[in-house]
Amino acid sequence: MLSEIRIDGLGVIAEASAQFSSGLTVLTGETGAGKTMVVTSLHLLSGARADAGRVRIGADRAVVEGRFTTDNVSSAVVRGVDELLESTGGRRDDDDSVIAVRTVGGDGRSRAHLGGRSVPAGVLAEFTGSLLTVHGQNDQLRLQRADEQLGALDRFAGDTVGTLLARYQKHRAEWAAARTELRDRTEKSRELAREADQLTFAVQEIDTVAPAPHEDVEIAASVRRLSDLDSLRDSALGAHAALTGGDDPTDGPSVMDLLGEARDRLQSSEDRLLSDLAPRLAEAIAVVTDVGADLSSYLSDLPSDPESLDSLLTRQAELKNLTRKYAADVDGVLAWAEEARDRLTRLDVSADALAELSARVDASAAETVAVARKLSSARVKAATKLSKAVSVELAGLAMGKAALEVAVRPRDAAPGDVAALDVDGRSLHAGSSGTDEVEFRLSAHSGAQSLPLNKSASGGELSRVMLALEVVLAQSDTGATMVFDEVDAGVGGRAAVEIGKRLARLARTHQVIVVTHLPQVAAFADTHLVVDKTDSKRGANSGVRTLTDSDRVVELARMLAGLDDTETGRAHAEELLQTASVERRQTAR
Repeated sequence: MLSEIRIDGLGVIAEASAQFSSGLTVLTGETGAGKTMVVTSLHLLSGARADAGRVRIGADRAVVEGRFTTDNVSSAVVRGVDELLESTGGRRDDDDSVIAVRTVGGDGRSRAHLGGRSVPAGVLAEFTGSLLTVHGQNDQLRLQRADEQLGALDRFAGDTVGTLLARYQKHRAEWAAARTELRDRTEKSRELAREADQLTFAVQEIDTVAPAPHEDVEIAASVRRLSDLDSLRDSALGAHAALTGGDDPTDGPSVMDLLGEARDRLQSSEDRLLSDLAPRLAEAIAVVTDVGADLSSYLSDLPSDPESLDSLLTRQAELKNLTRKYAADVDGVLAWAEEARDRLTRLDVSADALAELSARVDASAAETVAVARKLSSARVKAATKLSKAVSVELAGLAMGKAALEVAVRPRDAAPGDVAALDVDGRSLHAGSSGTDEVEFRLSAHSGAQSLPLNKSASGGELSRVMLALEVVLAQSDTGATMVFDEVDAGVGGRAAVEIGKRLARLARTHQVIVVTHLPQVAAFADTHLVVDKTDSKRGANSGVRTLTDSDRVVELARMLAGLDDTETGRAHAEELLQTASVERRQTAR
């Protein structure tokens, strides 16, 4: 639910704020007062394209801030909001609400924030998509589009169609992938065969050398040792002889001999200070013994065969040949070989491989067709129910015997369509939403020919069709905020009263915000906001205020052909409010 909105520097609004409650809220005001800017601000919060022309003259930017709550929406919507906040780093406010902000600079640049974090405008659109639906005059025009009509039918059908559509999309994706792979293998057989030969040769070359992980690093270290073998042996032998004694008795005593003699002298001393030093010399002897043993091991590991270096250099050259061709090091070569083997499994262009892949394409196509049939059947059944429900609503909206027909037809594939499927002997286009196309057709009265909406509906009729559709669709959906911008355009009289009744009924399950110029509609509001425009030396400025009961009478009288300054107008407004109150109570039963 939208609980609050603040607008700065947008059109004629220098600074304004408004609080919204549940139920039906109407927004009225004189023509040019700025009602459109309120709807524009909601469009901006919905991620709509920013327009620098909307920034107020003299202001460097326009800012729209909305506060949303998720108290009365489904658990799925709450979960989606929380996941989006977590992914963007946004946070709920102290009162558990979520603040969304859109800023538009005078240079046309736009910024969006959600939960205190900067986000792309698309993320803002994703956030408000499940919480806020804005129906403006452009949205009424979109209702004439086939994809919007298909979406409305699927929304009405709910899980019945939703589950089948998900299955269809899964099988269609598998069919498309297999079809593309078969086409590539067939059309590029020579190219793929040449690539397979190259990969096969490379893998065989690597397998022949059979490098081990890290082998290049280990060989390089060994080569460095062997290149200086005599020097290393002399150093190790000299150190070993100094520590443990050499073969030549003229070399003098070793470190071990001297340490042993010193230890014995200290141990034999009667002076405690000297005898206490003996254990430390014992530790030194242990260390020297270990070092001597390590030196002996080192010397024994040094190659005695002078050809060892040659064999290592030969092996090193083999490895360098591989790293020059395939990767920077041996580990990279091994990884490349593994990827090459995987690629080879997908480059088989033999007749058997192509036949197997063709069979997989046929199987995927058959599965897609089977689900497409069920999806079409479910849509046809839902279309009949939707037609009846909307037609009933249209009758209540003073459209006489008008009826809406929801036609579901197979969509024929065009010549050369790569996504064509044979369904019951007919070539159909398998789009992402199925093989169907949907068309809303309106018959103006009983017996009249039904025609597509764009050929049969006037602006006022289109508004009522959209409202009737939303009232029907709302029966399976609760909690979202719905905004209608002059949904009553082109109507009046009893039809306006019926629109007010439908909006009031819709507001029992949704938060409904309506911009209207008809007093018959405004009279049904739970909350009445008015946009006032004032002129000063600094220019025109508009603000939004909530009306009291007495203020509502004055505003409704103004809407009744400007009768706010007459007793007759006020009496008429009071009567209108009283009538609407009675109608609302009857509707709620």
